[in-house]
Amino acid sequence: MNIPDDLIALERAAEEQRAKLAGLGGEEHEAQLRAWREAAQAVQAAIADHAAASGQPRYELEMAVKKAARHAEEDPAE
Repeated sequence: MNIPDDLIALERAAEEQRAKLAGLGGEEHEAQLRAWREAAQAVQAAIADHAAASGQPRYELEMAVKKAARHAEEDPAE
């Protein structure tokens, strides 16, 4: 499956925003939650656009993007 690097980068950015939620409370948590939601929405929109343009099934593309982002993070060469 063709997975553009920009989709992987967006997924990583969203996960980084999610990870920043740990340990936050109150207004800080709410602000970070908004940042994560915005990043997640950007990923979903980009995946939907790419799926529509390429004819790839959206769900399969999303799962491939998530898997590629996780495996790239686990790669010790990076």
